[in-house]
Amino acid sequence: MDTPTRPPPPPGSSAAVASPNTPTPRPERRPTPPAFSSPLSARFSPQIPQQDRLPLSSSRTPGSLSSGEGVHHTSSPVPQFSTPPGPPIFSSPLRPAAVPFQASPATPQPVAFSWGSSLPTSSSPPYSNGSSELPLHHSADVDEYTLESPYVLFSAHKVLKRKKLANVPSLGFGALVSPGREIAPGPEVVHHEPHRCQTCGAYSNLYCEILVGSGQWQCVICKNLNSSDGEYIAPSKEDLRHWPELSSSAIDYVQNGNRPGFVPVSDTRITAPIFLVIDECLDEAHLQHLQGSLHAFADSLPPTMRLGIITYGRSVSVFDFSEGSVASADVLPGDKSPSQESLKALLYGTGIYLSPVHASLPVVHTIFSSLRPYKLNLPEASRDRCLGTAVEVALAIIRGPSADRTRGIIKRSGGNCRVLVCSGGPNTYGPGSVPHSFSHPNYAYMEKTAMKWMDHLGQEALRHNTTVDILCAGTCPVRIPILQPLAKSSGGVLILHDDFGEAFGVNLQRASSRAAGSHGLFEIRCSDDILVTQVIGPGEEAAVDSHETFKRDSSFCIQMHSVEETQSFALSMETKGDIKNDYVYFQFAVRYSNIYHTDISRVITVRLPTVDSVSMYLRSIQENAAAVLIAKRTLLHAKTFSDAIDMRLTVDERVKDIAVKYGSQLPKSRLYRFPQELSTLPESLFHLRRGPLLGNIVGHEDERSVLRNLFLNASFDLSLRMLAPRCLMHRDGGTFEELPAYDLAMQSNVAVVLDHGTEIFIWLGAELAAQEGKSAAALAACRTLAEELTEHRFPAPRILAFKEGSSQARYFVSRLIPAHKDPPYEQEARFPQLRTLTPEQRTRLKSSFLHFDDYSFCEWMRSLKLVPPEPS
Repeated sequence: MDTPTRPPPPPGSSAAVASPNTPTPRPERRPTPPAFSSPLSARFSPQIPQQDRLPLSSSRTPGSLSSGEGVHHTSSPVPQFSTPPGPPIFSSPLRPAAVPFQASPATPQPVAFSWGSSLPTSSSPPYSNGSSELPLHHSADVDEYTLESPYVLFSAHKVLKRKKLANVPSLGFGALVSPGREIAPGPEVVHHEPHRCQTCGAYSNLYCEILVGSGQWQCVICKNLNSSDGEYIAPSKEDLRHWPELSSSAIDYVQNGNRPGFVPVSDTRITAPIFLVIDECLDEAHLQHLQGSLHAFADSLPPTMRLGIITYGRSVSVFDFSEGSVASADVLPGDKSPSQESLKALLYGTGIYLSPVHASLPVVHTIFSSLRPYKLNLPEASRDRCLGTAVEVALAIIRGPSADRTRGIIKRSGGNCRVLVCSGGPNTYGPGSVPHSFSHPNYAYMEKTAMKWMDHLGQEALRHNTTVDILCAGTCPVRIPILQPLAKSSGGVLILHDDFGEAFGVNLQRASSRAAGSHGLFEIRCSDDILVTQVIGPGEEAAVDSHETFKRDSSFCIQMHSVEETQSFALSMETKGDIKNDYVYFQFAVRYSNIYHTDISRVITVRLPTVDSVSMYLRSIQENAAAVLIAKRTLLHAKTFSDAIDMRLTVDERVKDIAVKYGSQLPKSRLYRFPQELSTLPESLFHLRRGPLLGNIVGHEDERSVLRNLFLNASFDLSLRMLAPRCLMHRDGGTFEELPAYDLAMQSNVAVVLDHGTEIFIWLGAELAAQEGKSAAALAACRTLAEELTEHRFPAPRILAFKEGSSQARYFVSRLIPAHKDPPYEQEARFPQLRTLTPEQRTRLKSSFLHFDDYSFCEWMRSLKLVPPEPS
């Protein structure tokens, strides 16, 4: 690889030595991941002479910068919702005006790597339902009060200086970080080695102060002075901004792949295979749906994608594509792990088990059509399934030996390979299995052993850059505690479906097409005043000896299972003591290899101001982000249904404590008024305690367990929707109005869409449903909206449509906050649309709730001795 060179220094700089037209090459330094060590309490802070100090942050506005200063601005607004092209911008609850929308294709396509972005775009910026337009980057002269990084969302835009006030555990302070997230335009991209602090390992950034005479820069984390090898020597402040890392808050340092043991190819997706592992113990009805989804899946794959097919029951069948148009399979026993002799026969034989789609598509369809339903008369849970052995065989074929050996170099697949398991029941045969019946005398021990074996298998897959996604469907319990460790340890996901129909097929396609980076290391560095106390997300703390160490490195390092844009990390932080500085700094760096053999170091630096005023702090709180952080911290302890019941009480106590600490007590009363600055927070937490994450509206514990695990790793957008549903009412003309998620939205003459993250409900009022033409148009508009909202969401939600009074309507009603028993003045305060109803409509609305019996949000607040905040 050619030695990367830095851009030429500004004219007149003393760094130009050899030739006025030739930049001085900088020797290549390939940094390795820094080590994790305990934070140090004292750090050396050298003083910079005032005459040489050049702060790269000030209070100038963006308009004061000239176009020649090298600062990159974006004028287009950030998309507002989850996927491009975005759905309409809906009105506030008080203004029933909206913008019509247009449908777009619902199937995402893989996006190739470009220098402006390292992963395909498939998710929206981490903002809630507001319409603020936020630029992606900001220069050092832009006021950070008006900016927010699209990769990091803090629970507050300010930090309290006093430790006692800042470290209130009921509210807490933290951030949601999505290091693999992509939006357009992407971060600034540079192709040189980064400048890093030799003391703590932090990266140079737009907030560093520069000694213009020597080019030295001061680290914002440890205050150490570092050399830039003369590259930051500049005659003026404007010339320094030509360096992207000194003008943008997010930087991608890109190195073209030159990893030892790899041979670059024109399209590494050609060598990154997908293995389908299919359950063959299905009844006929389920099998027919599965076959339809599999046929559509095969047709959606790129022609160059390599595909393998394995079916499993009591044995494992590995399909061979070497016979041309004939489908044949090699069969291995499923009662034990495959022997070395069996694997050698597969790997060194003449069979072709991974074949490009363009060469084998007819055979693939033949294989799917040849699948037959289960013949024996046994219950679904009692059928022998050797899922563990089947995944072992798939991993063995993926990892080698490599088919191509040239001059002693082995070609290896790039990025994360994928194993997609299509399962309809539990693993009850072979390694990692459990007995058919829970009444087995040794079931508890065998379950524990199976969980450990599956976790080990997932770690083995991760070591070979293979992700295992498990897509389950049907009515048979699949024993989630057994399968979850396999998906989690490999960096994959486990998803439940009602059947193998449309939602299953869409998720199968999206699971195969989503890009994933490998060898991910996530580093968190903060100012001395800040301590990271907890990290929740898809990874584990990196071993101390697995990455580079610096002299005084206090970073928190996480080994990521995979790097995907649908993920996020929830960080909880505290202050170590009273803060004396005006700002605190946070730097997040993720280092990984993407599917195109490109080494990427993404560095995000954020500065937050500190304040003494509690009211200023409360006004800076981002309620949606705070609610998601609280929910993730709560659900981390809800491993069982009994735990979930305890966590509901914890939510109650948390809300009461926030009111006591930050609210006000009413005169001559024991009641506390919840702080008005946090008016929507208790409502979101009320959704948490009664919704599917902690409540009992989801029937089976398997479903609750899957939802909780998905929520803990999900991006901010999906997490927010899973926590608090979004309610949209259809209006004449094809427009939609956003409403509070209360049952008062169920008016008989309207259609309502409720987006609850993993499920979307379309409800048609009885009066509207009686008008055939009008109801058909409303239903079509609602379906189109649902597709727009979830165009690239993973996992794809199921979409259910039903009429008022039907049995399925309970799914919709149970997600809404009951308010029908509240006094009229409280109903109108939280649902202003009621003021437009006629007396007849009010009577019909009231009569439709007679069969429901649940306490409302206001009743819940009063039970906690709290006065509900006024709606914002």
